[in-house]
Amino acid sequence: MSTKHVAVGEIDCGSNELFLIAGPCVIEKESMMLRTAERLKGISEELGISVIFKSSFSKDNRSSLEYYQGPGLDEGLRILERIKRELELPILTDIHYPSQAAPAAEVVDVLQIPAYLCMQTELVVAAAKTGSVVNLKHGQFIAPDNMVKPDRKIESSGNDRIILTERGYTFGYNDLIVDPRSFMLLAQIGYPVVFDITHTIRKYGIPSKDPRGGSREFLSVLSRAGVAAGVDGVFIEAHPSPPDALCDAASQYYLDDLADFVRPLLEIHDLVKNQTVH
Repeated sequence: MSTKHVAVGEIDCGSNELFLIAGPCVIEKESMMLRTAERLKGISEELGISVIFKSSFSKDNRSSLEYYQGPGLDEGLRILERIKRELELPILTDIHYPSQAAPAAEVVDVLQIPAYLCMQTELVVAAAKTGSVVNLKHGQFIAPDNMVKPDRKIESSGNDRIILTERGYTFGYNDLIVDPRSFMLLAQIGYPVVFDITHTIRKYGIPSKDPRGGSREFLSVLSRAGVAAGVDGVFIEAHPSPPDALCDAASQYYLDDLADFVRPLLEIHDLVKNQTVH
């Protein structure tokens, strides 16, 4: 089944070129954010891979009120707008409430619907009605082919600029499991498919500052499997110093190592991009 192409700035998502969504989990100190975006811009130029900068102005699903949630909508959008203007990178950020859709869409290129909110009709419709690209993350509680239901909500709201992102299924206690069949089933819905690698290795229920809260040793095998299966893009949260990150410290990837991590993914993609999977 052919995939619809979705333009994010000058990036043709759904073409034969792998793209990368990357950045810190949540917006932190402005100077660090700018340095990170500058490094990602350099990686884009070095490897010839298109990059969408990702960071969240708010993480509304933290497991404790004591954990950092982000700078909030206004300050977060100000920082993201500066990155977009100065580094000329397209921007992706999450929204959690319908009221956030319109102001976020004035700044960013892609509105992301968190996985656990993918069936929230008001939120999905509000995002759709902005006309922005909507990155719809696969809920860990539903089968991948059922993602056609929130997809149709977006289409019925007059928007067909959709990306679908896989990030694993809930399995047992606190683990997420990636089923490669999901990449095929999501692709059959007809839109570009992204593999969110770093969220798949989180150990939910364990604080992200705890080294046991993520299993980075699985990132390589998971990412290579996803690219070999034919995904259109990869999603990798990256930070200059993950142990010091204010969110998902145990699962974000080391920014200085990101180019070396992505390089073999591009090689795998070049091998398989002209093949047809039946």
